Amino acid sequence: MGVRGIDTAYNYSRFTSHRRLAAVAADLLSQFTVSTKVGFFPDDHAAGQVGHSLEPMRLRQAIERSADDLGRTPDVVFLHNPERTLSTIPTSAGGNTLVAACAVLADAVTTGLCSAWGIASWDPSPLAELDSIVDPKPDVLMLRAGLSLNEPMFKTCEHVSRVFGVPPERRWGMSPFGSEGQHAAWQSANLDVFVPGQRASVHQAAFRLAFELPPAARIAVGTSKSGHLADLVDASGLTVDPAMVRRYRSLIAAPAKQ
Repeated sequence: MGVRGIDTAYNYSRFTSHRRLAAVAADLLSQFTVSTKVGFFPDDHAAGQVGHSLEPMRLRQAIERSADDLGRTPDVVFLHNPERTLSTIPTSAGGNTLVAACAVLADAVTTGLCSAWGIASWDPSPLAELDSIVDPKPDVLMLRAGLSLNEPMFKTCEHVSRVFGVPPERRWGMSPFGSEGQHAAWQSANLDVFVPGQRASVHQAAFRLAFELPPAARIAVGTSKSGHLADLVDASGLTVDPAMVRRYRSLIAAPAKQ
């Protein structure tokens, strides 16, 4: 089909996603790059609930268990939505908290628990507001991408990428349809101007544009239908008009008329 990577997380499927993957596709996992994420844990105070933590020991244990449950070393382990914790503590303490968490993931690479590490953030605004330099820096960033982003979020994603020194070839995008792939807006949109002279559905054009808004090397999507994945794989070969992408960016950056 052309799909080369599987992205999952420690907490997906009620903390069973790694074991389920190993159970149904153990003989196939070696043919894919596998990325996962750590940061969400069962809530210690509310049964059945999920909480977020950047506590180094919990992160380390989650990384170790992820590798064990998958039966292989993940290619990338992401720190999962660190803003969930950072938004609850003073900005002055956020830098040290994030540095300690990042050090755990960097050490996981050094000790062979994963091949690379990164940060996956739904809302990187708290990362952009940190008043200290974060080091070690991630190998990869996964941020939202596509037409659903407004200009402030575009700027935030680009700023965070610069601060962490992650170039486009090491950026991953996610949620290219804004978690609303079946929203009526997608059914009525016409994106032909971005992919002139090519046959493409709205979803295919939107997916291809996500690689440009902002620039990214990979886009993570979720679906339960293999046909949807096949369509998106085909869309990755579309040629986008860069002039129209620049025009789009300038339009959404323009001040709203009163």
